[in-house]
Amino acid sequence: MRVVIGIGGGIAAYKAAMLLRLFGKAGHEVIAIPTQAALKFIGQPTLEALSSNPVSVDVFERVPEVNHVRQAEQADAVIIAPATADLMARLATGRANDLLSATVLTTHAPVILAPAMHTQMWEHPATQANVATLRSYGYRLIEPAVGRLTGPDSGVGRLPEPEEIYAQALAVLGWGREQGSCAETVSKPLAGQRLLITAGGTREALDPVRFLGNRSSGKQGVALAQVATDLGARVHLIGANLEVRPPSDLDKLTLVTSAEQMRRAVFDALSESDMVIMAAAVADFRPADYTDSKIKKTDDPLADPVIRLVRNPDILREIVLHRQNNPEGGPRTIVGFAAETGDDTATPLEYGQAKLTRKGCDYLAVNTVSPTLGFGADNNTVTLLPKDVGEHLVAQGTKEDVARALLLHIAQQTQQ
Repeated sequence: MRVVIGIGGGIAAYKAAMLLRLFGKAGHEVIAIPTQAALKFIGQPTLEALSSNPVSVDVFERVPEVNHVRQAEQADAVIIAPATADLMARLATGRANDLLSATVLTTHAPVILAPAMHTQMWEHPATQANVATLRSYGYRLIEPAVGRLTGPDSGVGRLPEPEEIYAQALAVLGWGREQGSCAETVSKPLAGQRLLITAGGTREALDPVRFLGNRSSGKQGVALAQVATDLGARVHLIGANLEVRPPSDLDKLTLVTSAEQMRRAVFDALSESDMVIMAAAVADFRPADYTDSKIKKTDDPLADPVIRLVRNPDILREIVLHRQNNPEGGPRTIVGFAAETGDDTATPLEYGQAKLTRKGCDYLAVNTVSPTLGFGADNNTVTLLPKDVGEHLVAQGTKEDVARALLLHIAQQTQQ
């Protein structure tokens, strides 16, 4: 395959050298197209040596070839890393004032952007509007990581490591399935692993008609199951009241209704799982008493029923304790999910960090919930907090995009 590697003018441009090497080592032909600003961070001879191809910047170079059209038509994919705020602004408005932007505007090949910039620039409304516009064009974004930035600052905006960009790009493009290739190894980083994933929302019965439940549709958990399968894992999905169809290529599917049923299903499968991802919204409480017949409404306002609640088991915490007591038989990686909204007391991330400490799992995915994000929506914003000191991952986009970012990040961290 012929891959154009676009390089924006940011300090993270040095990572493009390894990205060129990874694609070249896997047998792809690589063409480096830096911006003029990128050459202030990484030299043209370096890019030519690693790509084994000449490097041009301006549309007025190699004019007889109409170089931007040639590169655009011959490309099988265009991957830009780093994609700076300025470069994304130019692409979002359709400008074509250098070879890279002209190539992107001309190509019909898939375009993948890996943004990198300071946190304030990434979070600025103009940048976020440009990101939304680029997504609407069909461009795919690899979410920036959280970590050390230029100077002493840390935050969201760090360019992911080249290996992660490479793996995510291959997964998006569907490349690298040839047996035994380097690309196969990277594009299926979960090959051979057994994942147990929960999805959906539990329901706790009041009577034969009514129940206490939540708004979870199961979309994020199902997306995790599908992406994990695509990345080579054998997946056992435990679904509670799913509103979406589960993947057809699962290793096993178990359907449950209540928290108690989910707990039994999880522990039945625990010994056969290398990784557990508790993406389901498990009810914290259930009715203390179940009524065999429908609770009737009477005309007496003083006779309204009082529902007494009791705690449901904390499945995630029990999994962690099980591993502590059975270090040889427990899952190597445990990932929890927490839906948070924040309030006057703390932010969603502060609540998530406190919950991670209480639960003791390896990672906690803090799922920011709003009317357009989280439960039932097609898009999501998740921050993955590690138990140990390490970089946070912020994943945004469709639930499939979020699932892929989370799984690739966890795979990379656990294989180090």
